Amino acid sequence: MTAYRLAASAEMLFLDLPFAERVRRIADAGFEVEIWDWTVKDVDELVATGATITSMTGYVTGTLADADGAEELLRTAERSLAVAERLDCPRLNVHGTGLDGRGLPVVPSLTVTPAMWLTAARTLERLAALGERAGRVFTLENLNTAVDHPGTPFARAEDTIALVEAVGSPHLRLNLDLYHAQIGEGNLVQLVERALPLVGEIQVADVPGRCEPGTGEIHYPAVAAALDRLGYDGVVALEGWASGDPAQALDRFRDAFTRTS
Repeated sequence: MTAYRLAASAEMLFLDLPFAERVRRIADAGFEVEIWDWTVKDVDELVATGATITSMTGYVTGTLADADGAEELLRTAERSLAVAERLDCPRLNVHGTGLDGRGLPVVPSLTVTPAMWLTAARTLERLAALGERAGRVFTLENLNTAVDHPGTPFARAEDTIALVEAVGSPHLRLNLDLYHAQIGEGNLVQLVERALPLVGEIQVADVPGRCEPGTGEIHYPAVAAALDRLGYDGVVALEGWASGDPAQALDRFRDAFTRTS
């Protein structure tokens, strides 16, 4: 019996259904639920589903590495914390910079300067302090720049690990996205071993295509076995599209992370 719990993103499954019904379908299948931008959701309707919302986007606009963008990120993070309180959501996710509707960085950065690193670390320190006061955890997600998010600063898992270690707060953890890491870095089991003490949650999808486990090149049962061996007791979330039937995609995800031999 695995110690970790499984969740799935309502943003990428059951796309023919109204959003609250997607949340219900995922919860009824036995999973916790992740959401993205709360500003376009009916929060009262989400509360009424009774689903366990395990993660949500933790800001509306803003960036980590410039002064004005950092103030905007922190301001909208406070708004997000108020919504997390209503949803009883423990984790709020952030990125190196705001992303537009296509997943592209609002402020692209082809070069990340030492000054940007310092500003990002200071911004994340302030963000962790907000999380501590609210009793919530912010998670910093690694992304890939080759396929989905070109021009995003602090995108690699190597970068997010460095920033989370620099801040050194239990209220700032990693959202270790193994789909993005496979594209950007690979060597996933060793990455999990390196990063796990800093992890707040883990997200998965297969490569290529960003669909459920079993549709691409990643052997997720080996990752699951490593998580078992290391005693991970957090959340593993499917943040991927269904290659076909969404219910079957959830079954395949569960199977990959239940059979760990």
